[in-house]
Amino acid sequence: MLRQTNYEEQGHNLTETLNDVTAHAEMQVITSASEYLGSKFLNDCTLYVSLEPCVMCAGAITWARFGRVVIGAKDDKKGFSKINQEIIPKTIELKYGILENDSSEMLSRFFKKLR
Repeated sequence: MLRQTNYEEQGHNLTETLNDVTAHAEMQVITSASEYLGSKFLNDCTLYVSLEPCVMCAGAITWARFGRVVIGAKDDKKGFSKINQEIIPKTIELKYGILENDSSEMLSRFFKKLR
């Protein structure tokens, strides 16, 4: 996640480590960035994710009011676009397919380690 003032926050999935199904990378970044910036609204921030967010994270992204979300690879199984409702409003710019192959390869390695 990057902000226009060059603040950068990184997160990764901690669901296994914390035994917490809500500990997705997006949730970690939103919590850390909101605390650091002193605001629950992240309007002037861009969120970069390697995999399309799930419905839970898409809801949190909407509530946090990100200005833009850049998504590496679509998630055909659990991504928010699988449901036929607009979860993320048009006020948040969405960009898909940025470094899609790199994202897919990185995610494959990540999930192989979990198994």
